[in-house]
Amino acid sequence: MTKNAIKLTAITTLFMALVMHTSCTENQRARNFGGTETISLLPNEEFVNITWKENDLWIIVKDTTTGVFYAREKSSFGVMQGKIIIE
Repeated sequence: MTKNAIKLTAITTLFMALVMHTSCTENQRARNFGGTETISLLPNEEFVNITWKENDLWIIVKDTTTGVFYAREKSSFGVMQGKIIIE
């Protein structure tokens, strides 16, 4: 293999690794590759539970002022995010 062929192979491999890393969402990196994701609660919210549904994250919280429970979805691409209210 020539020097140019080795350089081209290295550049191609690096480019592919970069594309694969940046094409994943934060949810996918945390769930599939052991990454870290930080979820910030809103004021007056108390954390109850969290669960995965495929690559989407569901966070269950309690509003400390009203006592109402909420299940909020943090979807992979942020396009469709559900919310369930439990009174």
